Amino acid sequence: MLLAVLKREFNSAWQQRSEIIHPLVFFVLVMLLFPLALGSDPQLLSKLAPGIVWVDVLLAIFLGFSRLFQEDYDNGTLEQWMLSPHDFTGLVMSKVFAHWILTVLPLIVIAPLLAMMLDLPLKAYGAMEMSLLLGTPLLVLLGSVGSALTVSTKNSGVLLALLIFPWFIPVLIFGSNVISSAADGIHYSGQLAWLAAFLVFGIMTLPWAIGISLKMMIRQ
Repeated sequence: MLLAVLKREFNSAWQQRSEIIHPLVFFVLVMLLFPLALGSDPQLLSKLAPGIVWVDVLLAIFLGFSRLFQEDYDNGTLEQWMLSPHDFTGLVMSKVFAHWILTVLPLIVIAPLLAMMLDLPLKAYGAMEMSLLLGTPLLVLLGSVGSALTVSTKNSGVLLALLIFPWFIPVLIFGSNVISSAADGIHYSGQLAWLAAFLVFGIMTLPWAIGISLKMMIRQ
């Protein structure tokens, strides 16, 4: 059943390719705008690159949260999942996992190419990829909680931002610090350990919160 949900999400994404393309285009455009706004000073761009990369990724990921569960809520799919004999939280997490693969993984893949425009040192690229691989799943889990809590609210973009952006701050701080430490030649395993700990804690607790929140919204 979980594989069936994944297949359904991939087929749906293929039919609505704009949902995948929009975050990717947004990510590229924002990354292009920063060098234009800040100028061509390589030292300045290199110093600001870690924060720019993570803020850009965060904003691109946020674009998909308002519609993450909306269509399934409107057409009754979530209600059918809740009434089925299968584990509701597992089905929902299959959808969240598919969302990460389809919308976030492409951002991680192209991030090194765009980071070249910010004069990020080559020695920091591996750290950047590791920080994104550890941090973005947690961002998606946190955003999914906010999306579940606002699924029945129309035009919930502002409310969703107010709910989840404060929880993004620790991930943003540690993620950007990993890249800046690697660029400066400083050991960054401690920051990666914190990101990994946050992710493990999120995997243990947030799926339950997402499932409970959706059930509360469905029963309203």
